[in-house]
Amino acid sequence: MPFVNIVLKEGRTVEQKREMVKAVTDAIVRTVGAKAEAVHIVVHDEPAHNLAHGGQLLSDKQ
Repeated sequence: MPFVNIVLKEGRTVEQKREMVKAVTDAIVRTVGAKAEAVHIVVHDEPAHNLAHGGQLLSDKQ
């Protein structure tokens, strides 16, 4: 039973996330032979002040 956690900077539409989870599910089914109904995905939408890269909050880089 594959479990996938995806962290995104907030701002994606529901349609974008819908397409993403379908593509990720399809990739898991294709590569490891899991059944689609066994794939669990959690999408975390995070504000820029909760994410950092290179020692800086993303909100400070904008």
